Order: sequence, then structure tokens, then C-alpha cells
Amino acid sequence: MKDLFADDSDYARIDELRKELHRHNYNYYVLNAPEISDQEFDKLMYELQGLEAKHPEYSDSNSPTMRVGSDLNKNFKQVTHKYPMLSLANTYSEADVSEFYDRVTKGLEGEAFEICTELKFDGTSISITYVDGKMTQAVTRGDGIRGDDVTDNVKTIRSIPLVLPSGKGYPHEFEMRGEVLMPWTVFEELNKERELHEESLFANPRNAASGTLKLQNSAEVAARKLDSYLYYMLGEQLPHDGHYENLIEAKNWGFKISDNTKKCKTLQEVLDYIAYWDVERKNLPVATDGIVLKVNSIRQQQLLGYTAKSPRWAIAYKFQAERECTRLNKVSYQVGRTGAVTPVANLDPVLLAGTVVKRATLNNADFIDKFDLHIGDMVYVEKGGEIIPKIVGVDVDSRPNDAEKIKFITNCPECGASLVRYDGEAAYYCPNDMTCPPQIKGKIEHFISRRAMNIDYLGPETVDLFYQKGLIRDVADLYTLKSSDLFALPGFKEKSVDNILKGIEASKKVPWSRVLFAIGIRFVGETTAKVLANTFDSIDALKTATLDDLVRVDEIGEKIAQSIILYFKDDRNLEIIERLRDAGVQLKSKSEELSDRADKLAGKSIVISGVFALHSRDEYKELIEKNGGKNVGSISSKTSFILAGDNMGPSKQQKAQQLNIPIINEETFLKMIE
Repeated sequence: MKDLFADDSDYARIDELRKELHRHNYNYYVLNAPEISDQEFDKLMYELQGLEAKHPEYSDSNSPTMRVGSDLNKNFKQVTHKYPMLSLANTYSEADVSEFYDRVTKGLEGEAFEICTELKFDGTSISITYVDGKMTQAVTRGDGIRGDDVTDNVKTIRSIPLVLPSGKGYPHEFEMRGEVLMPWTVFEELNKERELHEESLFANPRNAASGTLKLQNSAEVAARKLDSYLYYMLGEQLPHDGHYENLIEAKNWGFKISDNTKKCKTLQEVLDYIAYWDVERKNLPVATDGIVLKVNSIRQQQLLGYTAKSPRWAIAYKFQAERECTRLNKVSYQVGRTGAVTPVANLDPVLLAGTVVKRATLNNADFIDKFDLHIGDMVYVEKGGEIIPKIVGVDVDSRPNDAEKIKFITNCPECGASLVRYDGEAAYYCPNDMTCPPQIKGKIEHFISRRAMNIDYLGPETVDLFYQKGLIRDVADLYTLKSSDLFALPGFKEKSVDNILKGIEASKKVPWSRVLFAIGIRFVGETTAKVLANTFDSIDALKTATLDDLVRVDEIGEKIAQSIILYFKDDRNLEIIERLRDAGVQLKSKSEELSDRADKLAGKSIVISGVFALHSRDEYKELIEKNGGKNVGSISSKTSFILAGDNMGPSKQQKAQQLNIPIINEETFLKMIE
């Protein structure tokens, strides 16, 4: 209840902060797409905590200060942690570190103590259980109380032992906690691949590691070469009272423990450690964002205890995001596969986060206008935990009097076509998709990529060479390449020529759904292509579909439908399709694929909810589609029934009861479709 004598502006600010922090929690933990830095988030949280302490009469059990953010993914079985995974209190100043040290001294009533200092690796937290020296379960942090069982995915991480060597004296059962990481080199390669497909880039290795760990296909997880550092042991019969000593023991058992962990006996040693790594971290192969300080003695940790959200015996010191000021010399423009034109700032070279930065993305025309950028401006460039440098501010006071305001180009820098900007989009596009060189090569690179036609031994450099030599001008030209064409090129020997031609021949067996993704219809991504291929069993059926036919398909809106119709109205696209058909590319579903389909669920809209034992959610979605049903994401009066596993959400149960929607289990569903 509000205090009638309190300042209403405080209440308004509390409401505003709660709403804002809930949104940022969702972006960070669910979407893995943070909009603000950790430091900015913490500042908002500290402000809210101060106002709530000032106004206890305005408390709210659902305030962001009352919970730890969640990254739960319902596609995985959820497991309750034996020991809650609490977050650490963050600080950004040496003064706060000194205050923490003083609080520990006071809490231990002057008893001598040691601080274990560790690098704070910037990845995704994991807890791994070992019984009799064998890994039995790996669980994500989740909401701190429950997490997702990702055991199969964690087993693909080679730095995490599956079985410990015998005779090492480890407890019967214990947990190792740590951070799953994506090394910088792997991260850069992954983003290059995503950029090739014009997919959104991961902002930093933390998001990439988190997203990878939640993939349903453990083989794909293995391909991404995740790494891990472990930094905490829990159990009933640990070998030592010292946290540091337990880590050294774990290292002897085969766990990857950072060599940079250190015990400190004084506050000055702690501050020296922080100062050293604030600089030296730039040379590490993985991302770090701070230092973790822990009271070393477990007995003393227990004496100090916990607050509602974090331990009193540990704190995280977060590094400031790196920022440098440099001159903006000019703006160049890049054209992507879809024709999207991206402006790039060309800068005076500056050392930032361990690498020399010469270029930074400017995103789009609106971004340039937002900062009122001029040629010759001194701009602030930030990298922090992000691999892609970005401009975050301008020193307007140092702007030259004759500085020229940057105006977005009106014509394509590659082919000269007039650029267009579609309603609701921030980017400008080159509409000349048939003769603009970057678009042509980008389409071919997309076509040959792993998730599309998967043509081995071809890459961007080879595509560029073939294009420059006049061997290919569209994707269908790949199927007309002859060995004599390739032998005439520099460096092409018998084995490389044979591998390329075999890869092209093998691509003729790629199924229809992937071919549909590969041909590159705008807005038709990998998932959308599968949905369309399940409804339209050939390119001919898709080509003749009307707007109404398309929008009736689940997940296909008018924007995608219009794009498909426009694609098939272009005679040049139709000509390429016919040449692909003549080459033997699969432009329809095979008879065995069609024979798997039935109409037992025809006309039914089905919601899937909960965790399942017999099949995965994706497998159930596929079964529903194969039997003529429609997968829908939310319950409405049009829902036919709910396929429910364990842990179905109470809100969905309540809504189902209100609308009288049947709820069936997986055994009943499988009998239904026989």
C-alpha cells in the first residue's frame, strides 16, 4: 500500500524501473539478445533496490529484485538443483572491493582469512554431477533453483571429463560447476558463417555458447567446439576445507581449472590481481568480464552465510567496457545477398580489447542520423565483450568547422541501381538482384552452404573465382561445370576438381525442403522452408499457390506469402528452376516421404506443452504435421486439443479448463495416430 505522505514521483520511478528491468531480464535470459551492458543493467537494479528500501510499503513479490533471471528452455527436462545456483553481487570499483573485504573481516570477527581470486569467464553457467567418478548429469543454471538437463550436449565438450581416473580419492558423489565457453576463434568463424547466410550475428561468445548449449542436435553442438573452465566443487565429503585446494585436487582428477586462480592473503594482493588482469585479459583465448573473489575457507563461508540472492563470502568485480576515441575518415557501403546495404565506418586504427580496430558497423541510415555523424568526427568506439566494434558516441566539441554531414547513398555502390526502402524496414536495398555482383555471389554461397545444398569443397573464394572467370552467373550454372573448365583454373588439380564435381553431383539428392531453402526466396528461412515443403509437395504446387493458399499455412504470414508470389512472377527465377530440374535437383518430395503422411489429424490445431519421455517436442511436431495436423503456439477456442507432458504450465491448464479444451498425454496421442 502506498504511503499517503510519500513522494509520488518515487512510486512512478519504481514502476518504471520494474517494467524496464523485467524487459531486460527477458531479453538477456530468454532471447539471449541483451540491449544494454551488464553495468547499465546493474545501475538500474541498484537504483530500484535503493527506492524499494526507502519505500517498503510499496513492496512487490514479483519485483525484479526478488528473483534471479531465468533462461529455462521448455524443450529440455527441468531438474531441481541440489544446491541452488545463486548469482554474485557485482561491483565496478576498487572502493567496493575494499568494502567487501571489510565486511568479511567484520563478519569473521577479526579471524584471519584468505581470498581466492579467479577470472570471471564470460560464458554460460553449468553444474555437472559425478557419481563414482562418472558424469551422470549436466544442468544449466536456469532460474537458480531449477535448470535444463543438457547432459548429452555437455558430453560433446571435450575439455569436460566423462569418466575420472580411478584411485584419485574423489568423493562418491559431488558437483563441479563452471562456465561453458566459446573461444574467440570459434566465435569469429561462427559469425562469419551466419553473416554469409545474412542471419543475425551473435553479439558475444556468451550468447553464442548459451544458444549452442540449447540446440536440440548434439552433433551440431559438437561441431561448434565449445570449451569450459570449472571453478567450484560442492559435495558432502570434499577433500579439503579450502576452496582453492579443492580446485587443485579437481585439476589432478582431470578437470580443466584455470592456471590463473590465485590465493591472496591481503587486500593489496587482491587489488594487484585485479589491476594485472584488467590489462592481461586481452591476451586470453576466451572472453572474460571480471574477477571473482571468494573467501577460501568453506568453514568461513558457512559462517558468513547468504543473503536472499547471493553469498556474503563472494563478490564479482566487473571490468569496465573498453572504449577508445578515434577519427571517422569515411563511410563505405557493403551489399549483402538480399541486397541489404550496410554502412561501415572507416577509422584511424586504434587498439581495442586486444585487436586493432579500423572499421565499425553503422547499422543503417537511422543510426547515422541518430548520432548526426560527420566525416572527420572524433567518435567513441566500444567493444567490451563484443567482437563487432560499434560507435557509441561522438565528441561534438572537436568536430571540424567544415565537417561534411554523412548522407546515406541513394545508388548501389556495386551496380548503380537506385536503392529502395521497404515499409517497416530500417535497411535500404539494391533491387537489382539478378546482375548486382555481391547479390549473385551471395545467393550462390547461400545455395552451396551446409544447411542448404551442402556442396563440399566450394567456398566464398572459389565462388568468387568462378564468377570472375565467367563460369557461373547463377546457381543453376553450378550443374553445367565440367572438369575441363576447372582444370583451366590456376591451382586446380585432379583431386580438387574431382571433389568439387562429386559434391555438386551429391547435392542432387538433397531433399525438397532444403532445396526450397537453398534457392533463396526472401523471408523463407530454413524452418519456413520445411513448413512450406510439408504443405506443398513440389515446387510446381508452391508456384501455383494463391495468396490465400499460402497464408492458410501455419507460420506463413502475408509478408512471406507476397514474397513467394513475387519470386515466381519473375521469369528469370522460373528459368533457373527449370535448369535445376533438368540437372536432376529434387524439386518435389520423394514417394517415400509422401507415403509417411496421413490425414488422421486433418483439420486439427494442436498445442504442445510440457516435457516428454517418449519423443522430443520436435518429433511430436513432425508427427502432427505428417498426420495432417497443425502445430499452434497458444491456446484459443480453435484449439482441438493439447498434447501435454510433465510440467505443463498452470496458466495453460487453467485456460484449457476455461475453454473446455481436451488435454491428452503422449501415450493417448500415439494410439490416436497408430
